[in-house]
Amino acid sequence: MKVTGKVTDASNGDPLPGVSVIVQGTAQGAITDVDGKYIINCNPNDILSFAFVGYITEKIAVSGKSEINVQLNQDVRQLDEIVVIGYGTASGSDDGLSPMFTFKRKNRNKTTASAQANTSALVTPAPNDESYEKANENGFQGVAKNPLSTFSIDVDKAAYSNVRRFINSGQKPPADAVRVEEMINYFDYNYPQPIDRHPFAVFTEVSDCPWQTGHKLVHIGVQGKKIETDDLPPSNLVFLIDVSGSMESPNKLPLLKAAFKLLVNNLRKNDRVAIVTYASSTGIALESTPGSDKEEIINAIDNLKAGGSTSGGAGIKLAYQEASENFIEKGNNRIILATDGDFNVGASSDADMEALITKERESGIFLSCLGFGMGNYKDSKLQILADKGNGNHAYIDNMQEANKTLVSEFGGTLFTIAKDVKIQIEFNPSKVQAYRLVGYENRMLKDEDFKDDKKDAGELGSGHTVTVLYEIIPSGVQSEFLKNIPDLKYQKTNINEASSALNEVATIKMRYKKPDGDKSIELEQAVTDKLMPIEKASENLKFSTAVAMFGMLLKNSEFKGSATYNKVLELADNARSFDKEGYKAEFTRLVKTCLNLASKN
Repeated sequence: MKVTGKVTDASNGDPLPGVSVIVQGTAQGAITDVDGKYIINCNPNDILSFAFVGYITEKIAVSGKSEINVQLNQDVRQLDEIVVIGYGTASGSDDGLSPMFTFKRKNRNKTTASAQANTSALVTPAPNDESYEKANENGFQGVAKNPLSTFSIDVDKAAYSNVRRFINSGQKPPADAVRVEEMINYFDYNYPQPIDRHPFAVFTEVSDCPWQTGHKLVHIGVQGKKIETDDLPPSNLVFLIDVSGSMESPNKLPLLKAAFKLLVNNLRKNDRVAIVTYASSTGIALESTPGSDKEEIINAIDNLKAGGSTSGGAGIKLAYQEASENFIEKGNNRIILATDGDFNVGASSDADMEALITKERESGIFLSCLGFGMGNYKDSKLQILADKGNGNHAYIDNMQEANKTLVSEFGGTLFTIAKDVKIQIEFNPSKVQAYRLVGYENRMLKDEDFKDDKKDAGELGSGHTVTVLYEIIPSGVQSEFLKNIPDLKYQKTNINEASSALNEVATIKMRYKKPDGDKSIELEQAVTDKLMPIEKASENLKFSTAVAMFGMLLKNSEFKGSATYNKVLELADNARSFDKEGYKAEFTRLVKTCLNLASKN
């Protein structure tokens, strides 16, 4: 049977996201979403355990009920162990405060009066072993010396759902976990569908920069052609599932199994699925099976159990072998890796993983990575695997996210319409003194890589959108950031007179290959110098700008200027008419959570 319900704080009725709901005596469980809601499969006589850091665990008998709402009471004894004692400060945020939480271990034997005074404060889990790739923010580049900006597109969305997980747990995410471009591209934007021969269309807009007076924003939107599911080519899928001991937690293997069942329900009869598992050893849990045999596939998923160490390298090799043996010409051949990223046996270093995947990607088999769990989540490894494996990377923190990634965005997640997609922007020096690409730090390319067809770049899926923001300093505008741009000693830059006559801020060039091609196709489009005040700008620009500001605040970026959570909310609230699934509304709730945390003393 299926049980649903909502978990709230008994003291104030607020929903509690991130609560572990476990069927007692099993590894089956669920996690409450941002609204405190959960859904779990269990038997009528089971007992459900509701556990959350800082609260007293509740155990409730199902007794045949299909709805169980729970109120959790804060655990003063636990709060006596770890309590929030203050909030850090940072210039440029609301009232000089930012959600930088300071934690202190208290003496258990002291009076509980101070702990009781802090029962409304949020707590933090024990220190963890998560890893994120280090990436320094892009700085301003002078157009006179560096007129070209070159990078690979990125449609990964893992950073946003991971950041959401931290905030819902009352923690500030690590700065390196906040990849601004992935947060921006998590959301759908209302760009028109392409109408010419290219598989995507490009849209541009110029507006004011809300966090730096005098600076401007160049907004670039790329819309991939949406192919209806019935018209998509057949899929040869291999589920590569980590069943090591580290996956035993309710928000790992149990959530993973429930997520993959959603995907199985969307398979067509001409699709095929195999399941490869890895722990101390690797194995094939399901030979390649037609998508019409859903019961057989789901039974294989249900039989998965966690235990042992993590032989990730061997698992990846076996998955590629299985995908190769069932390869479909002109089909979608893809491995979907689901793991917490913790490889500790065999090929496990980032360099080893990169070499392995780089070798295998020439086979025409794509690799998508789904991250699960917390505490030992290895985001850095999954980033590399997805990047080098011609795939994408998502983080699944609850069933809502699983549904978004594997059902709502089924085509974009699994079906590539263009690969090795690169962007190169040439800025007009008569219009722009300097520019800064917002995000994409781990996607930067050398200028000469743009025309090098051997250079790997990002993939674009069916219906995917890619949104890019540049912060620019127009010609003649004074800015503190210009002092970091050196003058040339031996040469002077002569600006082409024709460029002054052009009403163009920049020119965009894009190169891509067809999914089964090896030669790039190029397209070019100018960015017209037509400034639109941000109040009158499109909702696409306003919302993406709001998300960028939020990311800069979370990172405590040196470029955040006058950004505040209130400014984020003002922009986002005026850009939500296109929000079919409610994700933009959820974004504003996250921002309000950070604002509330930042305002406490």
